Amino acid sequence: MQLTWILRLTLVFTLMVILMGAYTRLSDAGLGCPDWPGCYGQIKVPTQDHEIARAQTIFPDHDIQTEKAWLEMIHRYIAAGLGLLILFIFIICLKTPTAPKKLPTLILLLLIFQAVLGMWTVTMKLMPIVVMSHLIGGFSLISLLLILYLRIRQKQVNIGGLQTQNLAILALVSLVILIGQIMLGAWTSSNYAALACTTLPICEGNWIDNLAIADAFSPFQGQHPSFEFGVLDYPARMTIHIAHRFGAIITTGVLLLLAYKLFVSTRALKTLSLLLVALVILQVTLGISNIVMHLPLGIAVSHNGGAALLLLTLVTINYFLWRKA
Repeated sequence: MQLTWILRLTLVFTLMVILMGAYTRLSDAGLGCPDWPGCYGQIKVPTQDHEIARAQTIFPDHDIQTEKAWLEMIHRYIAAGLGLLILFIFIICLKTPTAPKKLPTLILLLLIFQAVLGMWTVTMKLMPIVVMSHLIGGFSLISLLLILYLRIRQKQVNIGGLQTQNLAILALVSLVILIGQIMLGAWTSSNYAALACTTLPICEGNWIDNLAIADAFSPFQGQHPSFEFGVLDYPARMTIHIAHRFGAIITTGVLLLLAYKLFVSTRALKTLSLLLVALVILQVTLGISNIVMHLPLGIAVSHNGGAALLLLTLVTINYFLWRKA
């Protein structure tokens, strides 16, 4: 019982880290602190005159913006708290004979790699492939924590029926497609392509003739002093944005099909199917609002949170279906 409550708290903490990371990135505060893990050589943001003077001496080429620096440091403080919780979970699982061992170890290793990616995000000046990997790592972490929670809780769901195997395959395909769409979203955000198209349904102008797929999806974009605000030209950013829109259409269709199949096939997962429909509608609404309202900060952060909740819902559905299958 104690471990389940700790896991619930850790899941909430992980979601907070994801949301705070999105808020920091969308506030252009990813380089609010030019070093890692501290900020301008200190454990907190320099605010006193002598601290600012010292920071300017160490980092003469940086303009100290305390608001952005605090956003970055608050994100790091919450992430540090998450790290302590995961370490605590790992120790409890090692000491509990009946608890899983491999999954907590994997989660701890992923956490360490996430810390390395966090460092690289700063030291490599927001290189898109690193930023995207860091975001995907956060989504992977919360998914593995949910699976550990479900295993510890050992809740059984009586699904029944002969279509469990087919449903499980559809659920797995849906999960893979959603992960691909989340990666597209992360690539869109890390390349500052969210406002490359501002009209519906696809993009303004003669977008078909301006697609630049090779440039848009090249993981390495050369050497630059910083990748903040993006280094790709407009055709490449437009291509990324359009790919994310088409991905959204495909993802929406597949997830709604899965929700329908779950609703009519198994009584035990009806609640999850309705939750899935609600989250898909919410996510589509947030995505359209981002375009129409030109990426307001609150809606953009909520769009990241909606993706995380969709992922957790699909992970839960897959967990129960594949255990039955």
